[in-house]
Amino acid sequence: MIDINCDMGETPEDIYGGAQEALLAYVTSINVACGGHAGDERSMRTTVEQALRHKVSVGAHPSYVDIANFGRTELNLPSEQISQDVFRQVCALAAIHRPSHVKPHGALYNQAARDARVAQAIAEGVARWSKNVVLMGLAGSLSLEVYQSAGFRTLAEAFADRRYEADGSLRSRKLPGALIEDPQQAAAQAVEIARSGKAQSICIHGDTPGAVNIARAVREALSR
Repeated sequence: MIDINCDMGETPEDIYGGAQEALLAYVTSINVACGGHAGDERSMRTTVEQALRHKVSVGAHPSYVDIANFGRTELNLPSEQISQDVFRQVCALAAIHRPSHVKPHGALYNQAARDARVAQAIAEGVARWSKNVVLMGLAGSLSLEVYQSAGFRTLAEAFADRRYEADGSLRSRKLPGALIEDPQQAAAQAVEIARSGKAQSICIHGDTPGAVNIARAVREALSR
């Protein structure tokens, strides 16, 4: 079965209020915010404990260090700073639980998809911790090529709850219709992705409105 992943450990009310754990019933892997755009030691530890209870694979979700903008604003940082920030965030999660994979977040993820310098900086940052980990990137993007060239195993990812542009990039969240909030539409897109074979993992964002209903619909549709 195709992997269903979700970004977690980002919002205190979800982490400690039950919504996050409800999502864990429908996913097979998670990406844990580790201090760049959200998250701290307590939230990471709680999220890992919840994931392990549900036998869900745990990965790191590093980003630009930009809590004010939730890591969703593109920054023009030197490669060394990107590498160091990624390294520190992965290490922060690894001190609690060894991640099976690393998935960059937000603007860092999207820039890496089209900018080899940014993707290489991410790879170098992760490599300072370990190369024995899977790096996740946008299906069909430049980032996967860079990660593979750097010696990493990779996982191609697509999104059930995001709309795409004609060139295969994700529609900017600043534009209307960037999110798919209808569970059946998200499920249909997930099935289309799975049938195409272009991705090995499908993401559902934990902060998408109605995320639990979306995750349930996607899981049921893929199971059928």
